[in-house]
Amino acid sequence: MAKTYEDLASRWFADRSLSEAESKVLKSAIDRQTLARDVGETYSGSATFGNRLADAIARVGGSWAFIVGFLAFLAVWTLSNVWLLGRDSFDPYPFIFLNLLLSMLAALQAPVIMMSQNRQAARDRLDAAHDYEVNLKAEIEIMALHEKMDMLRHREIVAMHADVTSLLSRLDRLEASLLSAGKTQPPAAG
Repeated sequence: MAKTYEDLASRWFADRSLSEAESKVLKSAIDRQTLARDVGETYSGSATFGNRLADAIARVGGSWAFIVGFLAFLAVWTLSNVWLLGRDSFDPYPFIFLNLLLSMLAALQAPVIMMSQNRQAARDRLDAAHDYEVNLKAEIEIMALHEKMDMLRHREIVAMHADVTSLLSRLDRLEASLLSAGKTQPPAAG
């Protein structure tokens, strides 16, 4: 691109002020620099131990393996306290200790899952912003290609017009010379 930043910004962005992202994208297009990067790798590299732990707990807590395993645990707890242990059960029916454990698990698991969801939402916002930048750069590159194609097409048309004008003048000269030669010589008999 042989144009300045200001020229391209005013032409392609209709004389409006550019956001920081748009300005960065336009500069990268002018400088012919790549814009794509792995946002997930960048984001996960900055995660703290607590963030990674929250993600792991959410991954396990939101799986079928956890649900099936927890249902098996509840079945074993209930069966062992009702039938196997009978009178000597450590948590007799209505399973007050089990309710306490479930309440504590829910009280701890819910905020941890919400932390993980908040991190995922932040990662999604970064992905969306990066996708916008990449798409905007693709649009800018397409507009630049259209301008180059239009310029090449215009040059071809100008060259073709010059060629046609030259051919017409040569034809006019040829016709004039044929007419002048025809006046001096009799027409050829066929």
